[in-house]
Amino acid sequence: MPSLSKTQSNTPTDLHTKSGTAAGPDGNPITKIKLPHVGGHEGIGRVVALGPDITHAAGLKVGGTNHLHHEDGSFQQYIALDADYLTVLPDDVDPKVMGPVLCAGLTAYKAVLNANVRPGNWLVVIGAGGGLEHLAVQYARAQGALVVGVDAGPGKGDFIKGLGAQEFIDFATEDPIKRVQEITGLGAHAAVVTAGSAKAFANACDMLRVGGTLGCVGIPPGRPSLETPICTIVIKGLRITGNLVGSLKECMEAVDMVRRGIVKPVVKVRPFKDLPRVYEEMEKGDISGRIVLQITE
Repeated sequence: MPSLSKTQSNTPTDLHTKSGTAAGPDGNPITKIKLPHVGGHEGIGRVVALGPDITHAAGLKVGGTNHLHHEDGSFQQYIALDADYLTVLPDDVDPKVMGPVLCAGLTAYKAVLNANVRPGNWLVVIGAGGGLEHLAVQYARAQGALVVGVDAGPGKGDFIKGLGAQEFIDFATEDPIKRVQEITGLGAHAAVVTAGSAKAFANACDMLRVGGTLGCVGIPPGRPSLETPICTIVIKGLRITGNLVGSLKECMEAVDMVRRGIVKPVVKVRPFKDLPRVYEEMEKGDISGRIVLQITE
């Protein structure tokens, strides 16, 4: 089904695919990539034409994600998509704001749901200033959690606290594990690691209290491992969950929270021609929030 791609959120997954560092379930790099390849997997646009077996009306506002590696993405003005894998969006949503919700927001929301936090529980977001991460902070706050944001860099503390986090830890100048224990008393009820860094995962379980949950979201290159002894996981009764997007129902819940202003994606809209520069900024970690590329007017 051809559709018009108006906006496209730029994601670390696009960067990993471009760089050849995207990993499969076995931890090895994904090598079966369609070439030439068009990137992009968080696009929103309007339907302009329908296949012969489609009964929906043209003109619908839809969002689409794709598998990135074996099919072209939404870094293009028109794209043919499978109607079974599109999300029909309310007509009043802003594509620039909603684009990051379709994958990053949904994944962040799913990770928070899987953490099973209750109002007043402590939840740590590691890498809290990034595109997916800043949404995790807000979805956690929407569930009533007390959030500790961990990140580093100029302005990150003010940015993360401005999202609603109670505490900020600069991992470049402080020991995050020690500080989390000091802030929470017994350790956090949950920690969500959204950063694609092996170091961020290595000792994340040490932040948790008895019965705590570690939510794994970021996918570091290579085959890094958690460095938590099995006896620690068993004796403390820890839960470890993997989080990769979610269901259509959860997607619409995530969309609705943004639509109602409970969660507010922080986006910077750039022209599509800026894509190479945006990739460079992503590699340096210079971006707070999410970059959205305007492909058509």
